[in-house]
Amino acid sequence: MSTFRKLLSQRLQAAFAAANITLPEGAVIDVTNASDSRFGDYQSNAAMTVAKLLKTNPRQLATTIADTFDGTGLCQKPEVAGPGFLNFRLTNETLASTLNAHVADAHLGVPRAEQAKTIVVDFSAPNVAKPMHVGHIRSTFIGDSLARLARYVGHHVITDNHIGDWGTQFGMIIHGWKTRMDKEALKKDPIHELVRVYKDVNAEGKVNEAVREMCKTELVKLQQGDAENLEIWKECVKLTLDQLHDVYGKLDISFDHYLGESFYNDALGPLVEDMLAQKQAQVSEGAVCVFSDGTKKPEQDPFLIFKDGEWTALPLIIRKADGGFLYGTTDLATVDYRVNEWKAEEVWYVVGAPQQLHFRQLFDASRRRGHQTRMEHIAFGSILGPDGKMFKTRSGESVGLLEVIEEAVERAATVVAEREGFTDEEKSEVAEIIGIAAVKYAELSQHRMTDYKFSWDKMLSLQGNTAPYLINAYVRTRSIFRKLDGAVTLTDDVVLTEDAERALAMKLLQFGEAVHDVLEDFRPNLLAQYLYDLASAFHGFFEACPVLRSEGVTRNTRLVLCDATSRVLKEGLGLLGIKTTERM
Repeated sequence: MSTFRKLLSQRLQAAFAAANITLPEGAVIDVTNASDSRFGDYQSNAAMTVAKLLKTNPRQLATTIADTFDGTGLCQKPEVAGPGFLNFRLTNETLASTLNAHVADAHLGVPRAEQAKTIVVDFSAPNVAKPMHVGHIRSTFIGDSLARLARYVGHHVITDNHIGDWGTQFGMIIHGWKTRMDKEALKKDPIHELVRVYKDVNAEGKVNEAVREMCKTELVKLQQGDAENLEIWKECVKLTLDQLHDVYGKLDISFDHYLGESFYNDALGPLVEDMLAQKQAQVSEGAVCVFSDGTKKPEQDPFLIFKDGEWTALPLIIRKADGGFLYGTTDLATVDYRVNEWKAEEVWYVVGAPQQLHFRQLFDASRRRGHQTRMEHIAFGSILGPDGKMFKTRSGESVGLLEVIEEAVERAATVVAEREGFTDEEKSEVAEIIGIAAVKYAELSQHRMTDYKFSWDKMLSLQGNTAPYLINAYVRTRSIFRKLDGAVTLTDDVVLTEDAERALAMKLLQFGEAVHDVLEDFRPNLLAQYLYDLASAFHGFFEACPVLRSEGVTRNTRLVLCDATSRVLKEGLGLLGIKTTERM
């Protein structure tokens, strides 16, 4: 199945050929959704672009293209507007027949990827012995939705939670485990107790050199395979994973793998030696580093920084002078594994914007090592508190993710409690769906690079671009079918006569475009915006076009539109990782 945008672009290209116009190099013939539906459904500035390259009159060229354009079975003759825009309006017959095809399609008209790929999505990545906090929201929800969307269009997706389960913090945790652990507290709330111990040891280590030395000793023993320390480390990992599985289970998020940093330990030494042998790295002041290879302009080179009026080396250190390895070493080994073992054709890293330099260096170093796999850093901004500052508790701590979810569910429960006709169990279930959906959608409806303010009132509102508004639209579509006496059989006898019917059908048939648009620039907010526009179109249709009071073809048409809206809303929200409820 092709989208209307693609079909129109193909016809537009054919119109240039029919007009004997040879497209100059660099000319892009594309079609976009119309910015104002009063002038059409789609538009293109292709004639203006080509006219500029050919140094000819754009409006005259647009008129020529409009005359040669073949809209048979698709649209009316294109209209020329302004300096040379081409506006396209699909026929109602096209919309009706395509709507029937989409309704009959289990995939709702979303085209499959032209070339299915193996894609690894790396997201969430919390640390062992630490609770997930609000800072994990963006990576976790964006990564999950992108993985769902990529799978939906036919890619083979492997999700990997690259947890932080190794590093210097374990020297402090192990020392604390042995000297000040409260075993009863550990049983009740393992992560809270591990965090308490870590903080106590860390604070004491800052003023007591003896404690610092003991922590270093415990870390070295762990790295050298000491049985007792390995056992403590394994228990810390297990306790953390147990809690993570609870959190992810509540959020309906799953991973194919939890390959943490420790998984790659044995590969780090050989990797560094190989890079030295291949002259991809060199020793500098005792450390092993990756430097600029001089193939890029300085301003585009991730291994150079402009400092004190000149370009200075900014190397990626892969082994410290004391023999220790760093994140960069582990990440290089991770690339090796994903490419060699999983045959990854693309790797998507959903990690905050502050890590941009790290990933530029990682990708450059990986390519020097021969990897051709496409690697993308899908960066994002910060979540701010109502005051516009970083979202933290009054004591300055990061707000726990589980606490955020629990509060969202509690707030939703307060609203649901006022509803009549629900059992206590149903109220609890609906509150959980609405609360979690509200937090997820508040994130996914934002452009990922935008810093946004966390607002309970806004995210739980039944008005505006929120999860409750969208879920309520879905509930409304289902309530129509509950009011029907017995089962109803919908037919393909669809005739669009009212403007509101046409507007809703048009929006429904753009679902496939919205899904693929997200994956073009890794922006789930484009799907969120589409679903909001769809819900708004449905509400407009619902107010203007009585459904159950209508008869014959009109009634069938409107029921088909309601059913299609129901399915697209449910499927679209599902691709964002959001569940729906039949009643609310």
